[in-house]
Amino acid sequence: LYGLGAMGKAGVTKALEIIRKEMDITLALCGKRLVTDMGKDQLRR
Repeated sequence: LYGLGAMGKAGVTKALEIIRKEMDITLALCGKRLVTDMGKDQLRR
């Protein structure tokens, strides 16, 4: 919602791009390429 309120449609797009990039970095740090490559032993609640 922040992206929408800040910059409208372009803000939503930018916010989603940031989340995607952060997820890619997190996966790389875990030695994985895809979310489906993650195992239960690598996830926490």
